[in-house]
Amino acid sequence: MVTDGVSLERFTKQRKKLKSKVEQYTHQVMAKRKRDPRKGTGKKPKGSGRRLYTDENPKDTVRIKFATMKDARATVRKVKRVRKSYARKIQILTVGEQRARVMGKKTVASIFRAGKASLRRANNAKKNKTKKTRPKTRKSRR
Repeated sequence: MVTDGVSLERFTKQRKKLKSKVEQYTHQVMAKRKRDPRKGTGKKPKGSGRRLYTDENPKDTVRIKFATMKDARATVRKVKRVRKSYARKIQILTVGEQRARVMGKKTVASIFRAGKASLRRANNAKKNKTKKTRPKTRKSRR
């Protein structure tokens, strides 16, 4: 059967070839992209480069211990001295506090809460110090 000068069989063969090339290309592109780790639970938040509850980079992980009050104090000390952003430190201590509270360890949770308060005080003092050292500049009107 011929329609518009092209046989139907030839048209379908060309269509199949084209489809398989597109599939091959997308497969190659997907293979080159860095995939999400297979282990772990939870969806990756939109716009985020990491999943929740997944240890994607074990070297970057801060271990939390909250079995005893001594463990909690050691964890708070470790979090304070680790080189992470202020927000990340607060997040780590919040996780410890929440887990301790769920397990019914109110004193351990209070240690984490006190650690967060200490971090906040230090951060606010740092902010105020930079505010005082910066010269006040006026915006000129034109």
